[in-house]
Amino acid sequence: MKAIFYQLLIEHFFTIIGFLFAVFLILKIISEHRRPGGAISWVIAIIFAPYIGVPLYFILGSRKIAKKINRKEPLYSTSTAKPEQPIKNPIERILLSSGMPPIRRIHSVSFSFDGIEAYNKLIEIIKEAKEYIYCTTFILGKDKTGLSIINTLAEKGKQGVRVHLLLDSLGCLTITKKILEPLIQAGGEVSFFLPVLPLRRKWSANLRNHRKIVIVDGNIAMVGGMNLSDNFMGPTPSSNRFLDNAVFLQGEALYDIEQIFRSDWYFTTEKELPEPKISSFTSETKPLPSLVQVVASGPDVPEDTLHDAILTACMEARERIWIVTPYFVPDDPILKLLNLQARAGVDVSIILPEHSNHRLADFARGPALRELINSGAHIWFYEKGMVHSKLLIFDRFLAVTGSPNLDIRSMYLNFEIALFHYSPNEIDAIAGWIYQLMNNSRFIAELPANSLQAHLENLSLLIAPLI
Repeated sequence: MKAIFYQLLIEHFFTIIGFLFAVFLILKIISEHRRPGGAISWVIAIIFAPYIGVPLYFILGSRKIAKKINRKEPLYSTSTAKPEQPIKNPIERILLSSGMPPIRRIHSVSFSFDGIEAYNKLIEIIKEAKEYIYCTTFILGKDKTGLSIINTLAEKGKQGVRVHLLLDSLGCLTITKKILEPLIQAGGEVSFFLPVLPLRRKWSANLRNHRKIVIVDGNIAMVGGMNLSDNFMGPTPSSNRFLDNAVFLQGEALYDIEQIFRSDWYFTTEKELPEPKISSFTSETKPLPSLVQVVASGPDVPEDTLHDAILTACMEARERIWIVTPYFVPDDPILKLLNLQARAGVDVSIILPEHSNHRLADFARGPALRELINSGAHIWFYEKGMVHSKLLIFDRFLAVTGSPNLDIRSMYLNFEIALFHYSPNEIDAIAGWIYQLMNNSRFIAELPANSLQAHLENLSLLIAPLI
């Protein structure tokens, strides 16, 4: 009898503790000011499936690195964020208020929409390095492209060039020390960003570094959506290669790009890299410089910077909003604005792969696409393969390139980098490529769905942050 009493007492004790713990988590979720849909999903999971919901929250639930962010080097110092002229551009004003750097002048900017061209140019700038190479990528392939880039970096390491390679722990989960050995033996430094398993002080199974950056000697940089593998770029044609793009640029904005890499490197390794220098701009270089603003977003940025800037650009558009993205899972504010603009007569055109490499993302996009079709937006499916490009155009005042997809994960969870292009020539160049893509895609006038597909779409939307 006494044993039964103690057993019941222990059971009640753990029930009460569990209840109090669940209440604590629910209050924590509400206090984080999450999107209502995400907050409700976590609350339901914790209440009705606590043995699943509670562990999952600790693994996947955190969106901002609240404690760790204080130890992460600031992306930009206040002295570099002061614009030279009064701010008239509302998008720049929003970005500056979030701590982003001002619009910078660019000596040269070129777009590569071809994987062979991008690969050859990347190898070329690596071979020209004299002092240092900084490189970060989400995916490093164990294929011809990935191994070739590692060997090229190793050759520069042997020549005394400082090489720092930062890999995302999830995207490069299968990368072994053997693959990286040539670079390490040549004196290069390799580090993995936020390990997936809780074996170290800094870890996360959910917050991923999706940035793709290569910087050589503070003189030239590559930024975009291309990972370092055969699916994205390579020396020879590939039937499995995605449609993607990369931007090569020189000029003042390299300082801001390098600051992002330095911050990520220090956060990962707690080793400081030398302070970068702002490239000087002379009128002889180019009479009418290109204008670019570097935008970082993610858990290391206090505000939802990229999201807020896109909302502002959507509101400012009067003629067109063109979107190319592999995964289209917008949150309610962006979706609402796109619907309103389409109804107001703005050309809202969205180009997606007919079948992406993430089936859940294809299901999750369904409800939003139907809403937009009903509002008069133009939806296009590219049928010849995977589109991995991330491009946005707003009238002729802004184009956005870089690593972010137009989905919840990129807007709220991933560490991302985007380039905001304000010069008409660059905007026209991007628009020309998008126009060609439209001509090679199928226009979608309707998107029917049976009851089973509707259920799958709704389920996919619930787990959209994990896609």
